[in-house]
Amino acid sequence: MLGQYTEQATTELMEANGAFFAFSNDQFKKASQEGVEYVSMGLGLIAPKENADKIHAGLEEIHVNGIKKLMEDHDREEIIRYELSNYECYYTDDPSDAIDVVKCYGITAEEVKKVFIEERQKKKNNPH
Repeated sequence: MLGQYTEQATTELMEANGAFFAFSNDQFKKASQEGVEYVSMGLGLIAPKENADKIHAGLEEIHVNGIKKLMEDHDREEIIRYELSNYECYYTDDPSDAIDVVKCYGITAEEVKKVFIEERQKKKNNPH
């Protein structure tokens, strides 16, 4: 859900600063430019060393702005229900993954557990 609010800005930031994803030496060789010193920023993200701080700060800003916009467009319970389904919490009968994800939205574990129990009860009463 958050990706819908951050994807374009993230792509623009990476393109403007020469960053790319590489998960193998071949991918790195194809995307890198000769004479540029690169650093790994984690999760396969590679960036020119001189732009790493700028990219890190930009990603943080994009994340914060994305959360703000998401919270403006969706109510808390809608976000919770989405993440509970996204992380298959009803299948595992454990809302922990959703709880971890929504912390950055300021949504509490108690809110998630309440929605989880309510939705699980609805599913039991109407299995189709």
